[in-house]
Amino acid sequence: ALLDRLEEIAQETPEVARIILKADVKKLLKNGNGDVVGVEYEKDGKTFTEYGPVIVATGGYGADYTQSSLLLKNRPDLKDLPTTNGEHCTGDGIKMAQAIGAGAVDLKYVQVHPTGLVHPKEPDSKVKFLAAEALRGCGGLLLDANGNRFCDELGRRDYVSGQMWKNKGPFRLILNSAASNEIAWHCKHYQGRGLMKKFNTGADLAKEMGIDVSVLKNTYEKYNAVAKAGKDEFGKKFYHNAPFDVNDWFNAAIVTPVVHYTMGGLHVNAEAEVLGDEGKIRGLWAAGEVMGGVHGINRLGGNSLLDCVVYGRVAGANASKYLYQDLLTRVRSVQGNRTSALSRLDLIKGHLTSATDKTYTLEEVAKHDKEDDCWVVVGEQVLDVTTFLKDHPGGAKAILLYAGKEATDEFDMMHERKVIAKYAPHCVIGTVKK
Repeated sequence: ALLDRLEEIAQETPEVARIILKADVKKLLKNGNGDVVGVEYEKDGKTFTEYGPVIVATGGYGADYTQSSLLLKNRPDLKDLPTTNGEHCTGDGIKMAQAIGAGAVDLKYVQVHPTGLVHPKEPDSKVKFLAAEALRGCGGLLLDANGNRFCDELGRRDYVSGQMWKNKGPFRLILNSAASNEIAWHCKHYQGRGLMKKFNTGADLAKEMGIDVSVLKNTYEKYNAVAKAGKDEFGKKFYHNAPFDVNDWFNAAIVTPVVHYTMGGLHVNAEAEVLGDEGKIRGLWAAGEVMGGVHGINRLGGNSLLDCVVYGRVAGANASKYLYQDLLTRVRSVQGNRTSALSRLDLIKGHLTSATDKTYTLEEVAKHDKEDDCWVVVGEQVLDVTTFLKDHPGGAKAILLYAGKEATDEFDMMHERKVIAKYAPHCVIGTVKK
């Protein structure tokens, strides 16, 4: 709702707020007093500046595989792990702030999540999709390569990951029919991405795992007895959707530990002000995962979004107050006004681009099924998303799974249709021919 309202304001009154997309901020600007007064950024091969108070909200460094990697410097033991983080999580906001004297704390504290989903066709992919905790919460079991349980599936993320490192993979997350039905949306979503597979019987699952079905049957029977008695050697206390029956049907996915969240980040105070050696740096705030010291050594599940909302509001309120107090008299430059006008023209152009009458058959769409020529169908619209792939927050692969295909069901599971007009109107090239 907050983002929707901001977009409305930017569209209706661009002199009040502008949203600049596909812009790469390179450095923070300071005045003679050491206050942060704006940023320098690159867009379309040109360098621009924007002036005003700055809130850094660039995320963590869980995908920082650059030469100046914060992950490599602070946790070299995790450098070879895959990550659930997008390619944007390279710690650049932290580094930019450090370059002007900001402090950083807790950079060695990195959260490893036990259930990154392994795509069978891309087992070595550096970026993994996360298997939600809900899959284990609704009764999913974790089994090692030999078909045995090895942990309390509901344990903390660091505990479960640690137990996986002590045992033999590949590891599988397995849901029986009751658990699968309870969390059907997730299962359908993961199956659509090729990350989860349905097995009609335990024998089929055992064959896939390369073990005898009697092993799986024994594991299930031991678990059922534990669930009935309420006493587990691994300390599990809740046994949702038990019992497990080898004759049931199952959903299963291969999982592996992944870098998921970085607790370290910029040193801030309770007002979200970024701190340096000499105290707070005027004009600079932070919000979200870029902040350090908020979650201690291991963040609790669910608290990251809470962190973003709470400190996003705190930082926004304080930056606004600062702006009114110290920068109210700043006059926009002629170039700034020109940029506003160009933004309005770009928006108009986007709406005009989407209003096309051209039609395509599904056979024609199917010809455009490659990374350098990628079309998809959403509802009645045909989209050429080739140039959008690198900008997709969920990564290019999430779209490429449906290259040249109908993608409506998967799209509707994750988005509202209006996001096309908001973020990618230029991608709409026509409609599906009846």
